[in-house]
Amino acid sequence: MSKSATPSKPKPKPKKQPSRNKKVLMFLLKWGFVVGVWGVIVLLAMGAWFATDLPDVRKLTEDFKTPTITVLAEDNSVIARLGNVYGKYLTIKDMPKNLVNAVVATEDRRFFHHFGIDLWGLLRASVVNFKEHRIVQGGSTITQQLAKITFLSPERTFRRKMQEMMLALWLEYNFSKDEIFTIYMNRVYLGGGTYGVDAASEFYFHKPARKMNLYECAMIAGLLKPLHVMLPILIQTLPKAVPTRFC
Repeated sequence: MSKSATPSKPKPKPKKQPSRNKKVLMFLLKWGFVVGVWGVIVLLAMGAWFATDLPDVRKLTEDFKTPTITVLAEDNSVIARLGNVYGKYLTIKDMPKNLVNAVVATEDRRFFHHFGIDLWGLLRASVVNFKEHRIVQGGSTITQQLAKITFLSPERTFRRKMQEMMLALWLEYNFSKDEIFTIYMNRVYLGGGTYGVDAASEFYFHKPARKMNLYECAMIAGLLKPLHVMLPILIQTLPKAVPTRFC
């Protein structure tokens, strides 16, 4: 009798080699994670370094006003002023809605939606500055501008910009959007020695800020741009509204 043939064992299937696309994806994920971790470490180290000489945030609550001397005629008309001019402290609810809309549209369109730093605004400003080969736009939000005029010097350095961003985050954490807008509009310089929207309204239009019309709100919002551009236009437009000053 012939011996029965023993069944042969099935050959193991060859292992599938990972595709080239999968290898590339795994490589990118691996090194992307590594770069991300080191990026976070570097950012934390830079933040700690820039935070070593941050200004005292208590300056926000200090009285920033300086004495002002006003020279009056016999009929109580203003002859001249020496020093800065300040008006009444107005909340955002006291200001005309047209003024709020004009300032937000001019200075920071996403003010009520970002967290103190407008990433899209920074990207846009970077692209414009790169094309112009000079600093044309800053990309600063209203919150950053408040941090700059309250705590920092006007110098344009990377260190100051980083501190400005850190202080903007602190402001957003501790104050509401309405409070930040209110503080900014009562502290910002608007030309002619005036600080704050009410002082500017009295100086240029001889009326409280509450009573400004649409045209006047637009003019005040325009003064937040570089004053060497806007102020001569305003003075030519309203020559009788601007009293003589000696500064």
